[in-house]
Amino acid sequence: MEATERLSLCNAELLIKSAFLAVGVPDLAAQSVANALVAAEAEGQVGHGFSRVEDYAAQVQSGKIAAAADVIISQKGTSSLLADAGFGFAYPALDAVIEKGSEVALDHGCATMGITRSHHCGALSVQVEKLANQGLMAIMVANAPAAMAPFGAKHPVFGTNPIAFAAPRPSKDPLVVDLSLSRVARGKVMNARKAGKDIPEGWALGKDGTPTTSAEAALEGTMLPIGEAKGTALALMVEILASVMTGASKSTEASSFFSADGPPPGVGQFLIAMKPMDTEHFAARIDALLSLIETMEGARLPGSRRADAIAKARAEGIDVPVRYADAVRKLAESHACL
Repeated sequence: MEATERLSLCNAELLIKSAFLAVGVPDLAAQSVANALVAAEAEGQVGHGFSRVEDYAAQVQSGKIAAAADVIISQKGTSSLLADAGFGFAYPALDAVIEKGSEVALDHGCATMGITRSHHCGALSVQVEKLANQGLMAIMVANAPAAMAPFGAKHPVFGTNPIAFAAPRPSKDPLVVDLSLSRVARGKVMNARKAGKDIPEGWALGKDGTPTTSAEAALEGTMLPIGEAKGTALALMVEILASVMTGASKSTEASSFFSADGPPPGVGQFLIAMKPMDTEHFAARIDALLSLIETMEGARLPGSRRADAIAKARAEGIDVPVRYADAVRKLAESHACL
C-alpha cells in the first residue's frame, strides 16, 4: 500500500498555494487553484487534487498556463455571460463568472455562463455546489483534450467531457451529481501511470482499438464511454456547449492538460444557473423526492459518498500520497512562508 501523509484541509491549501506562489503565480490565482484542488481531494476525486500540482507548475514555468492572466467577463444578453480566461487557470475564471452569474440568476431567474480560452477545471462538483449553496439549481459541462472516439470508431474526437448537476435542499447539503462521460475519469489512468500500476480491463482501448490494462497504452489510445453509443452522444452535446458555444478549442484542437509542451489547451466550460420558480414548493417537492430514495432499501442517493468523504476530510484531514506531498513541498521550498 502506498505511503500517505495526513494533512488538515487548511494546511493542504497553504502548502499548495505556497508551491504556486513559488513558481510565480499571483496570490489570488494561487489561492483559487489551491481551494479547488483541495476541495476535489476532500471529496475523493484524487485525480483532480495534489496529483495535478507538478503538472500545473511545469505548465506555468513553460508559459503554457498564463498564470497572471486577467479574467475578462462580457455580458452577451440580459442573462448570458462569457468569461475569457486568457489561457490562464480555469479556477479564477470560474470564481469570477459564478459570482456574477449567481447575481444574474437570482435577479432574472436564469443565467448562462461560458468560459473560453480556459484550462483543466478539475472537479465540476465543486463549482455547481457553489451555485446550489445560493439556492440555485446548476448544470455544468466542460470539454477536454480528445481521448474518446465516437462509438464504433477508433480515433478520439471527444474529451472525457464531464457533466455535473446540483440542486439545493431545504435543510441538508445540496444534491450534487458529477460524472465523466468516459467509464472513468482520465485522471485515474494518469494516476495509475504515475504510480506504475495497471488499470482494470474495461476502462480503455489501446491505439489499435483492443482492450488494454496498461495505463501507458490507454493514454495513447481511447477511453471507453459510459453507456456505449449513449455516452458518446452525450459527449457530443457537451462538446457543442463547451467549445462550439463558447468559441473555445474543440477537443481535437486542445493540447494536453498534463504536458508542459505545446500551446495552451484553450478549452471551454459552460454553466447554467436556475432559480426555482416557487422556492417554498420546490424545497418541499425535492425533499420529498430525495427522501423517498434515501429510505429505499439498497438505494443510494447520488453524491452521498462524496458528502461522507467531505465530512470526514473536514473532521480528520486528507491522506495524501507522500510522493505527491513531498513534490509539492519541494516546489514550495523557495517560498518564505515555509
